Amino acid sequence: LRDMLTDGVISGVGSVLVFLPNIMILYLFISFLEDSGYLARAAFIMDKVMHRMGVHGKSFIPMVMGFGCNVPAVMACRTIECRTSRIITIMVIPFMSCSARLPIYMMIVGTFFSAHAGTVLFLLYVFGMLLAVVSARLMRRFMFREQEAPFVMELSPYRLPTARTTLRHMWSKCAQYLKKMGGLILIASIVVWLLSYYPRPEQADSETYVPNYEQSYMGHIGKLCQPVFEPMSFDWQESVAIVSGIPAKEIVVSTMSVLYTQPGDEIAEADESLSPSIKGRLKNSMSLPSAVAFLIFTLLYLPCVATIMAIGSELNWRWAVGSAVYNTAVAWIMAYVAYLITQLLV
Repeated sequence: LRDMLTDGVISGVGSVLVFLPNIMILYLFISFLEDSGYLARAAFIMDKVMHRMGVHGKSFIPMVMGFGCNVPAVMACRTIECRTSRIITIMVIPFMSCSARLPIYMMIVGTFFSAHAGTVLFLLYVFGMLLAVVSARLMRRFMFREQEAPFVMELSPYRLPTARTTLRHMWSKCAQYLKKMGGLILIASIVVWLLSYYPRPEQADSETYVPNYEQSYMGHIGKLCQPVFEPMSFDWQESVAIVSGIPAKEIVVSTMSVLYTQPGDEIAEADESLSPSIKGRLKNSMSLPSAVAFLIFTLLYLPCVATIMAIGSELNWRWAVGSAVYNTAVAWIMAYVAYLITQLLV
């Protein structure tokens, strides 16, 4: 029970909770743009650019919302009258880096690229947007060739948002994030801890027992998945973390924290995602090319279960499964290419 509370609950959920200030800042600016009336004008201004992508001008707002959370972004596509543009927009929204992926970036970037953290984060977001543009152009060229309807939209007047309203909108979105941590991530962290703690040797002393994660149930799951990621030199811990991120991407961080934690580790500071000892083990476990491949893969692979369900409800389950398969295939190819390029450069 003690180990579950310290290594499972506190280490797992706590490693995600420390990223709340970053996510609050992200939602603060999105809420400000929404309340000021600028997003509607941005959609009008971006109409010509969005048409070159193969989508409608109204697709701009759901794509911006995708940086906060993909689920409301997918639901916001209902405002797009043209069916083909609505389908294309929904299919490329998962390439927008939602706030759930930010903790993963912070964990890897803070460990391997601390001297250039801002630049690496910026390039990750840009790379996701570029792949969204390429995917939209390909879908428009080979799947949907209908002409777009002209852009018609009523523009509300500019207004200066009050601090109270903006903060209320920001907090309502952050509260959803906290509820997710209190429910899904808490349960997932405990499940990951149980799978990594057992089976215990018959003669194990509860006071001195050190879990052998590699021989645990979680270790066996990771070794089953490892051949898929072997070309990128991922260890079994990284394979398990990627699989655990399917329900919610934040679980990747809590899984890595649980798997790399050992008894006697010091507690991380308030502004750190992982303790220095865990960061050291992570750095020893992954090479720099593998870290780059891990970043690219987590950026692009299939969205969380909630997003897949949203796509299924807005379109149908064929599109939902297609989105998961397409994103994962693109993620593997791009991650492998990034791994090879980094190997040549380093």
